[in-house]
Formats: sequence, structure tokens, C-alpha cells
Amino acid sequence: MVIKSAELETVCGITSKLPDTDRPEVAFAGKSNVGKSSLINGLMNRKALARTSAQPGKTQTINYYNINSCIYLVDLPGYGYAKVSPKEKEKWGQMIENYLHTSRQLQVVFLLIDIRHEPSANDRQMYDWIVYQGFDPVIIATKLDKINRSQVQKHVKMIRNGLQLKEGTPVFPYSAQTRQGREEIWNFIDEIPEVARVLAENLSAPGKNAGKPAKSGGKREKK
Repeated sequence: MVIKSAELETVCGITSKLPDTDRPEVAFAGKSNVGKSSLINGLMNRKALARTSAQPGKTQTINYYNINSCIYLVDLPGYGYAKVSPKEKEKWGQMIENYLHTSRQLQVVFLLIDIRHEPSANDRQMYDWIVYQGFDPVIIATKLDKINRSQVQKHVKMIRNGLQLKEGTPVFPYSAQTRQGREEIWNFIDEIPEVARVLAENLSAPGKNAGKPAKSGGKREKK
């Protein structure tokens, strides 16, 4: 996707009413300090629209970024920050749950995992919880530049095994430093049927992807 415009449109706290948008939404979840804001900046081709910080737990709101007036990138609060009180953690969990339950436009949930380490207990809990909410999370393995190229596939396998990913679940290694993986992530997003439809309508782009079946990452019907 060519980024023509990107802006932070809506910020929602624990007591805020979530917006009822009319465009596809793509959400990003991940442990505190996993590089979520850096990823979103990279996807938007912006340096600091999404605020980054060395202090974990910086994102305490749900932030909606309007891309090309076509789709929203939705930044969810980070989880697993030990220095936050249990009450605060519960609030963040409630915010994420409320979003997953109420958004009518959510197309895919990306779960960010640090490629250097085995998924933590919090990572596994979040993955299982997102699945329980009716979604098949797509994995973005961040901090790719922190490991040797020869180790990438080994670490991707470590993530697959650690989360017990379903067969066929995409895993996209990503580096915030080099932006390696950015094109692959956008290609995946662009081919989501609802996103492809909106792009075709708003950008006069060919609608060749609109009829494709949904990829892993979309919402499943609950049994």
C-alpha cells in the first residue's frame, strides 16, 4: 500500500466509547516494549506518529490511525508489564476485550512476539485468549535485526512451537531498524477481502483480490 496520508484520529481510554467506524480495522496486540509503536510507525512511513518509549507500558489507550481514509490501524494497550498494578492490568485487559467484542470492522489481529526469545507465559495466554475471542492471530516476530540471519528460521520455529500455532498461521519477521518485513505485512493486509474492496472503491485500484477467500487472521464463527 502506498501511504498518502496517516493520522491519529481517535484515542480511547478505559471509560471511552469506542468509535463505530465504517472502514476495515487491523489491530495490533503485543507485550509491553515488544516494538508495537515502532512497527506501526514503520507501516505508516512515519517517524513518530505512534509514540515510542524505552519505558514499557507506554500505550495505555486504544489508538486509531486513519490510513488513506481507507483503513484503520488500531494500536491496543501492551500487556505483561510487571511494574503495573494488577488493577491497572485488569483495566487494560478489559479495554482489549471490549474492543474485540464490539468492533464490527475488525478484520485481523496481529500479535507481536520478540523473535529473540521463546514466547512468554503472557504471550501464550494472549494468543490463546485472542483465539477464544474468535480470531486467528497472525504473528509478527519483531526485533529481527537483533539476531543473525542464519538464526531466523530457527527462531520462527521456536515461536511456532511455543505458541502451538495452527498449521498455516503466517509469521512475519520484522525489523524496525531496516523495515524488513514491511512489504510482506502490507501485502497480507491488502489481500484481506474487505480491505481489497475498500481500496478498489476509494483508490480506483483493481479489485482482483476482493473475491479471494479469507486468510488466517480473520474472525471465525464461534461454535
